[in-house]
Amino acid sequence: MEWTGARLADKPNVEVKTWIDAPPRRVWELVADVELMPTMSEELRSVEWLDGATKPAVGARFVGHSKHEALGTWSTTSEVIECEPERVLAWAVENPQNPTAVWRFRLEPTDGGTQLTQWMQMGPARSGLSHAIDRMPEKEQKIVFVRMREFEQNMTATLAHIKKLAES
Repeated sequence: MEWTGARLADKPNVEVKTWIDAPPRRVWELVADVELMPTMSEELRSVEWLDGATKPAVGARFVGHSKHEALGTWSTTSEVIECEPERVLAWAVENPQNPTAVWRFRLEPTDGGTQLTQWMQMGPARSGLSHAIDRMPEKEQKIVFVRMREFEQNMTATLAHIKKLAES
């Protein structure tokens, strides 16, 4: 990730991709199993569906519990905002109309396998990162850059796990 100088209000985003030697159907099984995600994440510790949901569908909600050495522990509620099986899964964190973040997986059949893309955007709403920025507003661009770089590293690791599982 290259320095962008982005601030939280800029809604910075990051995207990672990998090609998987498996059909979209198999990759979707893994991506759509949000309760599996904590096994692939440095931060995410557990996920539970809410309101009787058991799988992704637009409007379905889940809570995620996370932990980060510098940020502590927290929980967020997310709502699925896009769900096209074997194509796209996206959710907004906290308020879908003004999310603290948006996450998206996109699957495309490519070269006999699947091109899997994971994308995320911070903001526009305030998040836990906002507290660090409030304490050191002169360092906002650096704080945002470091966090985006962490997201990029964690997303790269997540896609590597999905690839390994899908191809095994």
